[in-house]
Amino acid sequence: MLDVLMFAGLVAGILSGFPVAFSIAGIAILFALIGAATGDFNISLLGALGQRIFGILTNPVLIAIPLFVFMGVVLEKSRIAEELLTTMGRLFGRMAGGLGISVVLVGALLAASTGIVGATVVAMGLIALPAMLKAGYAAPLGAGIIATSGTLGQIIPPSTLLIILSDVMSSAYQQAQFAAGRFTVETISVGETFAAALVPGLVLVGIYILYLLARALVRPRDLPALADAGGVTAREVVAVILPPIALILAVLGSILGGVATPAEAAAVGAIGAVLMAGARLGGARLVAAGAVALVALAVLASVRPIRLQRTDTDAADLAFAALGGVLLLVGVAALALALVRLLRTGTLREVAVNTMTVSAMIFATIIAASMFSLVFVGLGGEERVEHILESMPGGPTGALLFAMALIFVLGFFLDFVEISIILLPLVVPVLILMGHDPVWLAVLIAINLQTSFLTPPFGFSLFYLRGAAPPEVTTGHIYRGVAPFILLQWLGILCVWLFPQLATSLPDWLY
Repeated sequence: MLDVLMFAGLVAGILSGFPVAFSIAGIAILFALIGAATGDFNISLLGALGQRIFGILTNPVLIAIPLFVFMGVVLEKSRIAEELLTTMGRLFGRMAGGLGISVVLVGALLAASTGIVGATVVAMGLIALPAMLKAGYAAPLGAGIIATSGTLGQIIPPSTLLIILSDVMSSAYQQAQFAAGRFTVETISVGETFAAALVPGLVLVGIYILYLLARALVRPRDLPALADAGGVTAREVVAVILPPIALILAVLGSILGGVATPAEAAAVGAIGAVLMAGARLGGARLVAAGAVALVALAVLASVRPIRLQRTDTDAADLAFAALGGVLLLVGVAALALALVRLLRTGTLREVAVNTMTVSAMIFATIIAASMFSLVFVGLGGEERVEHILESMPGGPTGALLFAMALIFVLGFFLDFVEISIILLPLVVPVLILMGHDPVWLAVLIAINLQTSFLTPPFGFSLFYLRGAAPPEVTTGHIYRGVAPFILLQWLGILCVWLFPQLATSLPDWLY
């Protein structure tokens, strides 16, 4: 029973308030020593830790995480969220429920451009929640709208959850194929996972908006219109929305189109975010010219590759090479100007520190969770989980229901990283062997893990909002406010369950 006690010890260690990564690693080492002393664990298995850590730090998929974090932090510091919320509030504020709808739409845009839950929730909590309370929204409803909209950053690509999940699902899929005797192994790419999650993420946005419209129709006092909402011109809306959408298209388009790897696309997003932030601090014309030049350079390189080392280079090649050189100089000059302006205002230092902090936290948790899973498997936990799933009544459907319920319950206590790295490698291969489509399964799990940001007592969105909310908004208000949205999350899972095409059609078409 050491594997069961080990899992219970993990939950107890995290609930103790000790740093998560150290709790996970400490529990792993403690039970490895106990298992070795009782003869239930082969201590030589710990020799694989070095190889596992090296594999994590050199994983080409996980390398994209710091770049996406950098992109999100730059956009957070550049106050793009504030502009979006103000403009969208003025656009929809005159209709009942309009302010809540504008928060959901801004949450979706920020999710696709930053992918960081904390930045989105804090920004909207500081800007939108006081406006909602002033307009007459009940504190629980306003808090629930903001906390839930912020979590869209985990299901709408690009997001760290989907990057980690795609890596875990790919490994589990390969493991299931080996177990089934297939040695021509297929994989699941980050692009497939992003494509699969895109439509379900938009479906969740639609569900939230329909709920707010229905509630405004039935109980208009809950979501009153803004009496002092000023008008907004089409030019203002385009000026605010166009830059984030351009960045989204550049990042997601390059991944889904197969033009760039996740790390390369994340680098494109990081450069785009720096240019957008630099444009806000001055020199907008040069920065805009630099952005256009870099896009033109990318198009030129894809349409007419220039290789000057070839012996058959002609005058046209030299002309295109000169044009590419000019475009590169303009782009580098604009990027240098943006970086200098960020450095002078102190923003670049904040961005670097926050990126390092968040990335270190994520990778420390992944490494510790890898240690935990190694010991847990060595204690026989993998066989126990497989036996439990196979003995579930209802066959594959019953096993999947049990796994989803287990993930949901663990989401009350564990972070999505721990669940992804510790639990999913144990349950997903068995579920795939039972016949469940891995891409569809990944989306179901992603929405379930997104819900863990909302479930008390340890939902991260709740903590972020608690720190940003006005004093009159209590923790009880936040807990009550997210309750109906947790049910809406399960409605979203039900939609993907009943209509698998929502998750599988786009990746099937693209890949």
